[in-house]
Amino acid sequence: MDIKTININSVIEEAESLLAKDKKISPAIKAVIKMQSLVIRLLANKLNITSKNSSKPPSEDKNRKRGSTRKKSNNKPGGQRGHIGTRLKKVSDPDKTKDIRIDRRTLPRGYYKEVGYEARQVFDFNITRMVTEYRAEILEDQKGNRFVAEFPEHVTAEVQYGIGVKSTAVYYSQFQLLPYQRIQDQFADQIKLPLSTGSLFNFNKEAYKLLERFDGLVKQKLAMDKLLHADETGINVNKKKFWLHCASNENWTYFYPHEKRGTEAIDEIGILPKFNGIICHDHWKPYYKYKCIHALCNAHHLRELIRAEEQDNQEWAKAMRQLLLGINTEVENAGGILSKERADYFRKRYRRILKKAQAECPEPNRKKGQKGRLKKSKSRNLLERLQEFEEDTLRFMENKIVPFTNNPGENDLRMTKVQQKISGCFRSIDGAYIFCRIRSYLSTCRKNNVSSTDALRLLFEGKMPEFINNIMRN
Repeated sequence: MDIKTININSVIEEAESLLAKDKKISPAIKAVIKMQSLVIRLLANKLNITSKNSSKPPSEDKNRKRGSTRKKSNNKPGGQRGHIGTRLKKVSDPDKTKDIRIDRRTLPRGYYKEVGYEARQVFDFNITRMVTEYRAEILEDQKGNRFVAEFPEHVTAEVQYGIGVKSTAVYYSQFQLLPYQRIQDQFADQIKLPLSTGSLFNFNKEAYKLLERFDGLVKQKLAMDKLLHADETGINVNKKKFWLHCASNENWTYFYPHEKRGTEAIDEIGILPKFNGIICHDHWKPYYKYKCIHALCNAHHLRELIRAEEQDNQEWAKAMRQLLLGINTEVENAGGILSKERADYFRKRYRRILKKAQAECPEPNRKKGQKGRLKKSKSRNLLERLQEFEEDTLRFMENKIVPFTNNPGENDLRMTKVQQKISGCFRSIDGAYIFCRIRSYLSTCRKNNVSSTDALRLLFEGKMPEFINNIMRN
């Protein structure tokens, strides 16, 4: 590992060599110096860890170069040739018209007749409170009996909030991830409508209850599908560490919070125990306890290979990284799947690199009298994992539905981190349950071309989007 122009490993190794030769230094002092060397190695390793060579998030990188992993292009910024742009277009039924008259006093003398007009349209919007008063007719017969017309089913109180307020508040809270105080400010400032914290929570809770059937449906659809992305991330619930689990694919998303990260949580969710397809993940070991086909995320492999190359000077890691990227390019150019001959060719190259790596990154030797499991370097662990899980690493070559990375699953989780940054921790586990179920619904709707605004309005109207209705009918 290097820091600027200093190779830390070589300096420490030279110091340890001199230390071993010096017979005058006591064993106790040698032990202390070795411990200090270990601490220096660990700290130096930490200094060189970035999002490029580990799972560390990019937001924690200092002075990071944005977009450094993107392929360079000679294209100028902006829309490219052939790109279909978007612009405002006139509508045939404007909400309001304003006639502009010519001041005839400014015209030369003469006779003029009106022959038409030139139109320009200005698009704008108006945020305003709208109160609808329902007046139920009361009739009285000759005997004094009174008969009152029935109010619509959704009008249950003397004064209440409407569907628009509820769906918009939940949209701000669960989709835009705004804290309650900012939502209250928005309604008070722009709509002149006060909302209490209790009301906001009740709107979210109502949406959660309305989605009970959806919760069962999405788990069923994911368990029956051919491909599943699985991932998990840490969340804070009332200052305690919880885990938010995610199972998703191109059509469905399911989130669930749990105290545990492993099989106890996965079993409680109930999707993986029933799943028989291909699960794409980042090699979290509990996933391997389920009897399904596995595909590993090569984005994680690439980052670990960069770390092995940069910090442990492993040449084989550079060769393996280039090979994986080359295979992915050929798979994309081939339409998503390689012929058996090309797959076999790449598999042989894969094995040759790992065979050569054995000499460059050997197993640690057991010292005399040493017991227990030997500590291996990160590079050695990566090498052994790539050997043992070759099929799962290269599955994307020969199965068209298997992606090169688990990025779709990680993208589904990304907004959870945004929520934690903006709104902080969940105050209770109930809040986490509410967030997960509503986000599952909104993410699924967006994957099926239903906007979050329309999805929430339908929900509070007691309806579901058509793609869900079709499944429920069948």
